[in-house]
Amino acid sequence: MRRLLGLDVGTVRIGVALSDPLGIAAHPYEVIDRRSVDPVKRIVAIIDAQDVERLIVGRPLRLSGEAGPAVAAVEAFVAELAKAVTLPIELWDERLSTAQAQREMIAGGARREHRRQSIDKIAAALILQSYLDAKSSQL
Repeated sequence: MRRLLGLDVGTVRIGVALSDPLGIAAHPYEVIDRRSVDPVKRIVAIIDAQDVERLIVGRPLRLSGEAGPAVAAVEAFVAELAKAVTLPIELWDERLSTAQAQREMIAGGARREHRRQSIDKIAAALILQSYLDAKSSQL
């Protein structure tokens, strides 16, 4: 089986996570700084290097389940990404993923500077793991 790529799309940074080849576990991979790197080109490079078969992109719904302005920004980025890749792209509910990543990093004793540098890829891994868990429970 090929890998899945998870994305936590923000206005400044994009967190990236990869699944293992069996599709069981998600692992933080990297953070793309949108100010210094073309994020679409970098994601295409990761897809090619890691043999990715599907993209899972966090959809930042409000707690009520409604779409807000952040969803529109993510959907615009996904539309741009879809022009560059032929893989399926799925939007996945990411409510509270960043808050959960922050709590886990604090509980693990991560220093503030490390949390700032890693939070987005941890959130991407949580989004991707949620997707993997939901899909495995359907089998």
